[in-house]
Amino acid sequence: MLAGAAEGALALEVQDLAFAYPDGHVALRGVSLQVRCGERVALVGPNGAGKSTFLLHLNGLLTASQGSISVVGLPVVKANLPVVRARVGLVFQNPDDQLFSPTVAEDVAFGPLHMGLPEDEVKVRVARALRQVAMDAYASRLSYHLSAGEKKRISIATVLAMDPDILALDEPTAGLDPRARRGLINLLRAFPMTLLVSTHDMLMVRDLLPRMVIMDEGRIVADGATDALMDQPALLEAHGLERP
Repeated sequence: MLAGAAEGALALEVQDLAFAYPDGHVALRGVSLQVRCGERVALVGPNGAGKSTFLLHLNGLLTASQGSISVVGLPVVKANLPVVRARVGLVFQNPDDQLFSPTVAEDVAFGPLHMGLPEDEVKVRVARALRQVAMDAYASRLSYHLSAGEKKRISIATVLAMDPDILALDEPTAGLDPRARRGLINLLRAFPMTLLVSTHDMLMVRDLLPRMVIMDEGRIVADGATDALMDQPALLEAHGLERP
């Protein structure tokens, strides 16, 4: 973890972030957010609220037309992207977007190798990341033969191998059966790093994520304790959400 990433320090600071896609669709409208190291934050709202677009800005996969982002004090600008992408572990909704190597071990090794780490260190990181997601025995398996739940765990391992400060997940429980969903939530509960989770799974939000940020039409419309916001049914209904 980078210096300054102690518990309670700012893991993420976003100021007045705005973004429009090439077709003119405005996806983010002046989003500002602070997340402290060790926090577990849910990002919720209806489809099209801007949640996924927001996550893609955190490690520079999209570039804002306005505003600024810093990760553990490091500005998210082109010169810093190799370091930023190690600090923010972004897990896509569809694991097939993240798994493209012949074997599980090669997928998990991809990030550390591109960080320029020596081979021995890469092997250590791969073994540790697979152990963290309880997939130790899968190193030599073919990624495309795995179940949805297994692929989700491996996709998380690919970012854990880079030792991130922030784990950002886009709809992590989407498409999982109940057993795989429970297993994934228990897995996330055990992780010590900062969590930022975009999701429609309000049960998971209630059980795992003490802070909830509601987005709608590219803006943050509410930010507070999950329990307090869950007790406002009119607020939830107004933004396409339901209390579990």
